[in-house]
Amino acid sequence: MGRKRWTSLAAALLLGGSAAAMAANDGQVRVDQLLGSDPEYRETWQDTIKGEERLPDWVVNLTGSAQQQMSAVTEDGDKYLVGPLCEGPDNCTYKRLIVAFSWDKDDAYGMLVEVPEGLPNDKSPTRHAQYRWLGEPDDGMKAMLQEQLKRDPNWY
Repeated sequence: MGRKRWTSLAAALLLGGSAAAMAANDGQVRVDQLLGSDPEYRETWQDTIKGEERLPDWVVNLTGSAQQQMSAVTEDGDKYLVGPLCEGPDNCTYKRLIVAFSWDKDDAYGMLVEVPEGLPNDKSPTRHAQYRWLGEPDDGMKAMLQEQLKRDPNWY
């Protein structure tokens, strides 16, 4: 084999390996494991919430209860790692956070959703929810975070 073919083969293997690493990341981590998995996530999240007042500890440290794995979502041509986090395993209806981290870990966004506790079952949480945006998301990012929330079968 000529040198040029070896170079092309090596480049293809490197690209394939990095794509496999990205795919392996997709869905392999939950929000409550994210900050401990890579210091870049922690730094980005701290930058995102800097200046925010009265955030609960579980939001500041992303230490609530994550009952599902994060997934890759594309918004406006950019790829994000997105997932939900609840205050606790039994409190997802009333206090939850949807986070999105850019694939390069440079940006993060969040949507904190709070519903008054004790809301009767016949009342729609959607109509009583308060939303707090973290990281100054644009309209497209807000719509993507809201779409993630709508995927929950208990959210109506």
